[in-house]
Amino acid sequence: MIVDLIRNQFFLPELFSNLSIPVRRKYFLKSYVRRFLRSLLWLIYFGYPSRKLKLIGVTGTDGKTTVTNLVYHILQKAGKKVSVISTIYGKIGDEVFDTGFHVTTPAAQQMQKYFRQAVKDGSEYFVVEATSHGLDQFRLLGCKFEVGILTNITHEHLDYHINYDNYLLAKAKLFQISKTSVLNADDESFSKVKKLAEGKVVSYGFSKKADLNLQNYKFKTDLPGDYNKYNILAAAACARELGIEEKIIQQAIADFNFLSGRMEEIKNNRGIKIIVDFAHTPNALEQALGTLRKGAKGRIIAVFGAAAERDIEKRPLMGEISAKLADITVLTDEDPRFEDRNKIIETIAGAAIEAGAKEGKTLFKEPDREKAIKLAINLAKKGDIIGIFGKGHERSMNYQGVEKPWSDQKAVIDALSVA
Repeated sequence: MIVDLIRNQFFLPELFSNLSIPVRRKYFLKSYVRRFLRSLLWLIYFGYPSRKLKLIGVTGTDGKTTVTNLVYHILQKAGKKVSVISTIYGKIGDEVFDTGFHVTTPAAQQMQKYFRQAVKDGSEYFVVEATSHGLDQFRLLGCKFEVGILTNITHEHLDYHINYDNYLLAKAKLFQISKTSVLNADDESFSKVKKLAEGKVVSYGFSKKADLNLQNYKFKTDLPGDYNKYNILAAAACARELGIEEKIIQQAIADFNFLSGRMEEIKNNRGIKIIVDFAHTPNALEQALGTLRKGAKGRIIAVFGAAAERDIEKRPLMGEISAKLADITVLTDEDPRFEDRNKIIETIAGAAIEAGAKEGKTLFKEPDREKAIKLAINLAKKGDIIGIFGKGHERSMNYQGVEKPWSDQKAVIDALSVA
């Protein structure tokens, strides 16, 4: 078993890539082996429980949470005993729990504990939202997946992975340990990940070359945007591979509800539409604003920031995207942690101004997120759409390492009551 774990988890292309970069070489020697051994100990301690489960893993830059929860919903509709871990929550049997602040794939100790709990509860399936960090740090050590799903690989987490190739290789680990890999044929990562995948490969996408596409697979959904069409195709392809009846898949897609903080509308009587969404990457922001633009009668007002101690290269990209797709941009806090929040905002603002935004007219800077949301609502006129991005479902904001209670949804409701 140990040899097999080493072969699967110390993914050779990534290992050599890491060792070729001095900063990653140092990190690898100090941290990788230690993490591996620690995860191995927890695997043994809990008795390797995932062997008794049919695992479905979902990875990608954007869309993971929607796909994870849609697959979970389909399996529930099919009458399967299933558990789930996603960014929003974890659920084993009837127990719902929080996976922690800003955590998607919990630590190895917690994952093994959840797997054992699911086995005791009688779960047959377990759907796991697998991040690049989780895969890279052996949090899923010992897991063998029935199906691994890739949504996309775009600009994110390069603060940790150093470059795109390392980021791709970290995600590709999932497809080394999956019997079937469900890959996005339209994503630029497709050909590389397909070559690295073990076992069967099934593709999905808009193009006819994909095994499952919009021409040969029809469905009804209330979810907005092309990105959700991709999410649905991915989940449907997975469900088919698991042998779920087509009628059940279609019913589950049709009645799948919106998730908290995923294009969630906050109703009001002011004649404006207010949307809260988790979009925190350039691709997600572009997709979200593009979707809002299609249904817009008035202006688009975007409220967002960028988290500290994360990929700093994405900040100007997001400023440029908002300047081009939104009519008004309001820049604010998003977990500033130990970084100067004004410097974060200035980096985004500089790129927005270069792309045509005008400070005081189409660009506003308000670090206090509560005030920024109030500002956006006060700027809005009847028919306008406000998109509040970056926090979504999250219920805390990190200042100086301290998690303080926060909710975009509550901030909107409070602002509407006094605006």
